[in-house]
Amino acid sequence: MSTPNTREEWSSRWGFIVVATGAAAGLGNIWKFPYIVGENGGGAFMLVYLAAILLVALPILAAELLLGRLGNLNVIDGLRRIAVARGYPAAWSRLGWIGLLSCFVVLSFYSVVGGWTLAYFVGALSGGLVVEGGAPGPLYFADLFDSIVSSPARSVAWHTAFIALTAVVVGSGVARGIERLCRWLMPLLFLLLLLLVVYAAATMPEFSAALRFLFAPDISKLSWEGALTAVGHAFFTLSVGVGAMLTFGSYLPTGVRLGAAAFTVAGLDTLVAILAGLAIFPIVFAYGMQPGSGPGLVFVTLPVAFAAMPGGPFVAALFFALLAVAAFTSAPSMLEPMVEYVRERSKGSRTQATLKVVLAVWLFGLAQALSFGDWASVTLLGKNLFELSDFLVSNILLPVGGLLIATFVGWALLPADTAGSLGIRQPLLHKAWLLSLRVVAPLALVLLLAGGLA
Repeated sequence: MSTPNTREEWSSRWGFIVVATGAAAGLGNIWKFPYIVGENGGGAFMLVYLAAILLVALPILAAELLLGRLGNLNVIDGLRRIAVARGYPAAWSRLGWIGLLSCFVVLSFYSVVGGWTLAYFVGALSGGLVVEGGAPGPLYFADLFDSIVSSPARSVAWHTAFIALTAVVVGSGVARGIERLCRWLMPLLFLLLLLLVVYAAATMPEFSAALRFLFAPDISKLSWEGALTAVGHAFFTLSVGVGAMLTFGSYLPTGVRLGAAAFTVAGLDTLVAILAGLAIFPIVFAYGMQPGSGPGLVFVTLPVAFAAMPGGPFVAALFFALLAVAAFTSAPSMLEPMVEYVRERSKGSRTQATLKVVLAVWLFGLAQALSFGDWASVTLLGKNLFELSDFLVSNILLPVGGLLIATFVGWALLPADTAGSLGIRQPLLHKAWLLSLRVVAPLALVLLLAGGLA
C-alpha cells in the first residue's frame, strides 16, 4: 500500500542515540539482568552475554536500522517496499507482523511491571508504605508487592497509569514526545545509576566481591541453559526483532552512519547493565542475600536490605526512581511501531492512532494484571497468562523475528546496499558483519529457539 511520505524525523543523530538507548536500557537491564546473572554464575555468564551482544544482537540491530532507512515507512509497508523493489515476494512484509505482534504482547505485560515500578517509587518517595487495609507506617516492600499483585484494583490501576503516561508521550510525536522524554530521562538514568554505584563503592566492603562476581569468570558455574539465557537476554536487551529499531531507523536523518549509531547504542546499553550489577550486587552480598533470587530480587529481596541499611529510605527512593525511569524510557519504543502502522494505514491523526492502539493494549494487559490475583488459576502449559505472554515473546516471536531479519538482510540484499547505507568504510568489517548475519546470528537464534521450545 502506498502512503504519503509525511514522516517525522529525529532532530539529530544524538536525538536518535538517546531514544534508541532508552528503548534498549529498560527494565531488562535493571530488573532482569542482575537476577539472571546471579542465577547463572556471574562472570562466566557475562562473557557469553558480551560475546552475544557483539556477534548476534549488534549485527541484527544494524540490520533493523538499515531496513528502516531503506523502507522509510511503517514496519509492514516498508518491508514490502524493499522486497518488491528488489524482485522478492511481497510476503516478506509478514516479518513486520511478527514485530507488531511482539510489540503488542510485550507492552501488555511490560506495562504491568512498569506499574509495579511506579507503585514502588511512590511508596518509597513518601517514606512510608501502606498495605491492604490502610495501615500506615514503614513496611517491608514485600508486603507492598503482595498487596499490588494480588489486588485487582491496585494492579489494574497502576497498569492503567503506566500505559496512559506512555500514550501521552507517543501521542505527542516523534521529536516532541519520544525524543524530548528521552533527552531528559536518559541522563537522569545514568546519574541515578552512578550515584548508586558510588554509594556502594564508598560504603560497602562487598563492592570488591561484586567486581569479582561480575568479571572473574568461573566456567564451571555456567550451564548450557545459562549460555542460552545469556544469548537470549543479549538479543532481548537491544529491543531487536520487534520492529522498534526498524521504525526508529525510518525516522533517521540522512547522513547518519547506521553502523556507528548501532555500535554506540549497544555500548551504552551494555554500560547500563554493568552499572546496574555494580549497584545491586554489593547490597546483595553485604546483607547475606542470594544473587540468584529470581524475579523478586529487586521487588522483594533488595527492599529488605534497604530497610536495614543506614540511609535506607533515601537509597530506596533513589533505586526505585531508577527503576521507574528505566521502565518509562523503553515503553514508547514498543508502542510507536503499532501507532505508526495504524496512523499511516488509516491516514488519521497520531492522536487517533495512539488511542486505538493503547485501548487494545490496555484491554489485553488487564489479563496480565489479573494473572497473579483473580485469574491466577487460569493457566496454559503450566503458566499463568503473564508468564505465557513472556514465554511466547522471549522464546518464539523474538528469535523467529531476528532470524528472518538476519536472513533477509544477510542474503537478500546486495552487499552494495548494505555497505553504503551502514556507512562501514572498512571492507573487512563489512565482511565480518555479513558473516555474522548469514551464519553466526542465525545459528545462535536457532539454538535459542530450540532451547526455548525444548
